[in-house]
Amino acid sequence: MAKRKRRGDVVKTIDDLRVEDFQAFPVWEFTNCHEETLDETAVRPVERLPATDLDGKIVGTEVALANGRRVWALIANVDVADPRMTEHFLDISLEHDGRWFPVANNAAFDFAERGPDRAAEFMGLHVDDVFPISYDLREIATGDVRSLQGEIPKEPRERLTLEERFALIFPEPDGG
Repeated sequence: MAKRKRRGDVVKTIDDLRVEDFQAFPVWEFTNCHEETLDETAVRPVERLPATDLDGKIVGTEVALANGRRVWALIANVDVADPRMTEHFLDISLEHDGRWFPVANNAAFDFAERGPDRAAEFMGLHVDDVFPISYDLREIATGDVRSLQGEIPKEPRERLTLEERFALIFPEPDGG
């Protein structure tokens, strides 16, 4: 699909996004209005930055690997107001040679296939050259700096049980 200068003219699926798309528009949002040829992964660029929230959005930005090398990454599930939510639910895909590798977070069922060791293999590096991965989204979004800037460690700082993860997502109402 040809890119035009206005975001309203650009709709893609996540799988079709390339580094060039993120260079033009660093933030993309899911859209409920997709053409017949697109599916529920249809996204369109966000023109107005910095974004005040990243709910339902993905970010393309350069990140720093542990060895200092900068690579492109696709980042999702950033809660600009809640660093703990971001820490436990942040998703990242790393770009290498025109392909993306979705790195599994520690609770993913396919962690063995998409965890840090496999991500390092994909990048052609040792795991300690990749992790921790540093990211900084402060130029494209506003919110708690602890959500917008951080590190993705090889091993999580805190492991949550399934119950604890659900409690984080669905907190008890106050007073009840």
